[in-house]
Amino acid sequence: MSAQDTTTGSLSQPDWDLLGAALKGRKALVLGIANEHSIAYGCARVFRRLGADLAITYLNEKARPHVEPLAQELGASIFAPCDVSREGELEAVFARIGQEWGSLDIALHSIAFAPKDDLQGRLVDSSAEGFKVAMDISCHSFIRMAKLAEPLMTGGGTLMAMSYHGAEKVVPNYNLMGPVKAALESTVRYLAYELGPKDIRVHAVSPGPLKTRAASGLKDFDVLLSEATQRAPIGELVDIDDVGLTTAFLATSFARRLTGMTVYVDGGLSIMA
Repeated sequence: MSAQDTTTGSLSQPDWDLLGAALKGRKALVLGIANEHSIAYGCARVFRRLGADLAITYLNEKARPHVEPLAQELGASIFAPCDVSREGELEAVFARIGQEWGSLDIALHSIAFAPKDDLQGRLVDSSAEGFKVAMDISCHSFIRMAKLAEPLMTGGGTLMAMSYHGAEKVVPNYNLMGPVKAALESTVRYLAYELGPKDIRVHAVSPGPLKTRAASGLKDFDVLLSEATQRAPIGELVDIDDVGLTTAFLATSFARRLTGMTVYVDGGLSIMA
């Protein structure tokens, strides 16, 4: 992983030669790439650099022009549409993986959504429909993904979902997504328990604030970024490659005895009072 450069105070780049082909031959599904700023893209990029074969999805035809060049750049073997709110699309992705690969080692879920009015308003004012939609897309779709991945992970595997510190502590303006991400982290623990006997490990990864398309919907997000930089012990914001390196580690045999965890990638921000 990245090491602190004591001469400049900035983070040095990872030693890719040392990391080698840690994921060579592994089959990895990545859900949630929207553009080159997406956390999911950072993860896919690191997976590929460490030798994994990729299956990459895009939300719809509007999103395809933004995602397809990235999939081509990474040499993705499988490129398919996947809107988890549309019946059958997630199942179609896994059917194709079963037909073309026959197995799966890694599945990364980096999807979250809440209707704008519910996301930007107070939790107490959120609508039942908005809460249901947010929970279905941001949390229950991870359960559905796990169910579809289970029969393909015959030799074990790793499932990962993206969370945020607002699941554990109150982050102003995170609103509705706080309870939804808390449910996601609890889901991770229960899936880790249920799938552990099959050597399928399950984790939530909790990055610090990042400038992504999804985060742009949060009120006063620029203030959150500024405060994070000032308060984090490392003194820098994390980037999508930092998150990618952590997810890659969790998918290797180096993390074979880790499961059910929420792993923070935030420069130490979450330890601060």
